Amino acid sequence: MTTATAEAPGLHRLTAADRCDSCGAQAYIAAEVNGSELLFCAHHGRKYEEKLRAVATSWHDETERLQAEAR
Repeated sequence: MTTATAEAPGLHRLTAADRCDSCGAQAYIAAEVNGSELLFCAHHGRKYEEKLRAVATSWHDETERLQAEAR
């Protein structure tokens, strides 16, 4: 079963120091799989989302920050 992490608006768990496990870009998605946290940029998070959600115990997505930062 997968769950989305609900947090108060304006509070972000992921920071610029959190990096994508695939490419090293800033992470905006965190998934917990088998007790380990995997971090992904928006690109790789979307690329692996379908398969990861099937096995993840949690899914935390902050990609909405990309649109807010672009303004």
